Amino acid sequence: MDRPHSVSVAGVIVDAHNRALLIQRRDNGKWEPPGGVLEREETIPEALQREVLEETGIKIALPATLTGVYKNMTGLIVSLVFRCQAADGTPTTGDETRALRWATREEVSDLADEAYAIRVLDALDATSPPAIRAHDGVKLV
Repeated sequence: MDRPHSVSVAGVIVDAHNRALLIQRRDNGKWEPPGGVLEREETIPEALQREVLEETGIKIALPATLTGVYKNMTGLIVSLVFRCQAADGTPTTGDETRALRWATREEVSDLADEAYAIRVLDALDATSPPAIRAHDGVKLV
């Protein structure tokens, strides 16, 4: 029997200099936008706000702009990625976050695996309609 997909959200917070806030995860050391899996009782905006706050200490303004839908073909995860604006708070590390960094377009590509860098770059571009892409967890497919 096929196992079901999980759904996750990620928030790309963009500052006045068009830089994106990346987190370095404690569990694997990888750089990516803050986010995580939706809980059963949550709406998508609630999950987005909760995950970003947990991982960065920043409360985001809603509504946020959907900038891409990504499928991890290996992990069976569908991720909804949003461009966000900070409403309150100061970037802070937490239980899941080893480090935080404001990154330019060029730095994003150097720091993050392709599958995660493209999410941030798509959010920085914020084109309409949103991007729809697939990857294997590291590289686009």
